[in-house]
Amino acid sequence: MRLAPFSIFAPEGGQDSLFERYFDHGLNRQILEKVAKKCYLPANAVLLDALEKNPDLKLAFSTTGVFLEQARLYMPEVVESFAALAKTGRVEFLSETYYHSLSSLFSEKTEFEEQVKLHQQAIAPFGQTPTVFRNTESMFSNDIAYWAERMGYVGIMTEGLDQMLGWRSPTYTYKVKGCPNIRALLRHYKLSDDIGYRFSQKSWSEWPLTAPKFANWLAGTPGDCVNLFMDYETFGEHHWEDTGIFAFLRALFPEISNHKHLSYATPSEVAKSVEPKGEVDMPSVISWADNERDTSAWLGNDMQRSAFAELTALEKPIKELGDADLLRTWRHLQNSDHLYYCCTKSLSDQDVHNYFSPYESPFESFINYMNVLQDLKAQVKKREKR
Repeated sequence: MRLAPFSIFAPEGGQDSLFERYFDHGLNRQILEKVAKKCYLPANAVLLDALEKNPDLKLAFSTTGVFLEQARLYMPEVVESFAALAKTGRVEFLSETYYHSLSSLFSEKTEFEEQVKLHQQAIAPFGQTPTVFRNTESMFSNDIAYWAERMGYVGIMTEGLDQMLGWRSPTYTYKVKGCPNIRALLRHYKLSDDIGYRFSQKSWSEWPLTAPKFANWLAGTPGDCVNLFMDYETFGEHHWEDTGIFAFLRALFPEISNHKHLSYATPSEVAKSVEPKGEVDMPSVISWADNERDTSAWLGNDMQRSAFAELTALEKPIKELGDADLLRTWRHLQNSDHLYYCCTKSLSDQDVHNYFSPYESPFESFINYMNVLQDLKAQVKKREKR
């Protein structure tokens, strides 16, 4: 939910709610409709057809509550297309935070747990109760894994980070230090990024990437499991249809089936059936973002850290007021993208941040975000005096 341009001198206005006051609903509708037509609807159609033609195929999605909320509001047929995939019984939905937030980094995990429970409710219409957790931007640590294990999850997905694995491979499951009953499922970032980032790069030495070539790479990869995990917008938005991305996707599953030692499994099946090959120990928080693979994409500069401090400080007073509009608005402001737009890195990492941002610069994003936070803070104080 992208913010509208907002000034601290803005008049009270006649909006029914703060949610209407702060967010650019016209822009949100425009972007959702554009990406749905280029990606969600055609990609879901390709996958539904593939599930019908390949009876062993299994897939998983990690989708936020915010995405489902926008889809229901602006294009209900998008939700219906995901429901059709769920009805096959071979598409699993993972658990995450409803608001795609950094709530797992709050000093107390109460808000984190509440958002995960809200997400479970959002997924319930698909007829599923998720058993594998994927945190916002794949954020992971021993502490987060311990929380997920305590909440009953059998698996947690994160990045197959070299610094965590050392000489080991992401093609196995692992225990997590201090968590004997949950399995870490690690993204194979090279093979995932071969599709997600490099598919249409003509300067790439392996371009063009064909389905037989990629299936051969999978077949030749040693280990017990290969977790391919990428932005869904890979299909049709980041790589447009004229790159051949949908044709590649259609051809990939029959090619995989030609390799008899390869089979499909949902994340929960992998977590329950694949024996761990050791233990991973990650005391600090990692993610799948940028070259650092840490939290610096959202908390790497003073602007981001000060905004995050303002945001988290509002939890106690807002919850004490018990105002549904305040709480919903504050939670939408937790979406990690608001902090992501304030990033000031260099080179390719910043190019990615700029690609997704609706602002001219990180500084413009920060000013607008802080204006909204300051107004929300004033609204809280005003309501406390009533």
